[in-house]
Amino acid sequence: MSKVTLDDVSRAAGVSRSTASLVLRGSSRIPESTSDRVRLAMAELGYVYNRHAANMRRSESMTLGLIVTDIRNPYFAGLTMAIEEAAHEAGYTLLVGYSRDDVERQYQQLETMVQQQVDGILLLPAMGSDLNPICGIIDRSAVPVLQLARYFSEELDYVGPDNIAAGQQLGRHLSSLGATSAVLIGGPEHSSARAERIKGLESGFSGSGVTFDANRSEATRNNAAGGSEGIARVLDQGIWPDCIIAYSDAVALGIYAELRRRNLEPGRDVSVASFDDIAMAQLLLPPLTSVSTYPELIGRKAAELLLARIRDSSPEPQRSLIEPALKVRASTAQWRPRN
Repeated sequence: MSKVTLDDVSRAAGVSRSTASLVLRGSSRIPESTSDRVRLAMAELGYVYNRHAANMRRSESMTLGLIVTDIRNPYFAGLTMAIEEAAHEAGYTLLVGYSRDDVERQYQQLETMVQQQVDGILLLPAMGSDLNPICGIIDRSAVPVLQLARYFSEELDYVGPDNIAAGQQLGRHLSSLGATSAVLIGGPEHSSARAERIKGLESGFSGSGVTFDANRSEATRNNAAGGSEGIARVLDQGIWPDCIIAYSDAVALGIYAELRRRNLEPGRDVSVASFDDIAMAQLLLPPLTSVSTYPELIGRKAAELLLARIRDSSPEPQRSLIEPALKVRASTAQWRPRN
């Protein structure tokens, strides 16, 4: 007779494999009735959790895995350097992979890192990530996975910026300039970070008289080319907002370039603001107003939380948000409303 697996249990209980896994780990997020149904299926099928095998899988290799979408983005580069430094200080070696925002490539890299017997994995999720296959990897290997910078599930640990607070800070600042309209350019359409920044902006603009329609924002690739393409589509519609908000400083680079191709000067003809505050933001002309989301702090905190998770098998997921800070510069400070 073949061995009963967790997949068998989940099918018998009528739940997903990830839900069955969370019941097994004692998660408080699962309703008691669901938990009872899963445990009944375990008993009826004779499922036995091999804790010894899990512990054997948890023998430490002193390596960590990191999967990010694109190291060419300076924000992600800063994040990676901070994680590597924290890992090095703790005596770990960091293995790095790049998903290029491709889900299948991401899962292949996760599998490869598990085969390399890493002790834990930090994941900047590709768009469209699904919890079930990742939970499958966790169940088979007992390797903890932590999400950073953006997330797709509340059932895994997460460290990232407080994007809602960042949007609120920027919205209030732009409102104080006497602006009447604003548009958001850039960012992956279904990204948690983009959705939260929009929510924060809506809150920051609330009651100010600034027209901000999230449905008219332009989702693009998170790079300069995406910024250029996104603002071009807006301007080609005859829309000339008082404020252009870039999803990130990388996107803002493309916005600056496209505005100048059209003989429009950032900070004079239109105010431009952004998120992340990477080093180049203050070196642009004019220097770019940006909300600092501190990738170095996120990277260090994520590494620390993952290392703690390796030594603590508590099932309750941890969530840590880094407080942002608005850095006002000439791209908004020198702008004046049009007559």
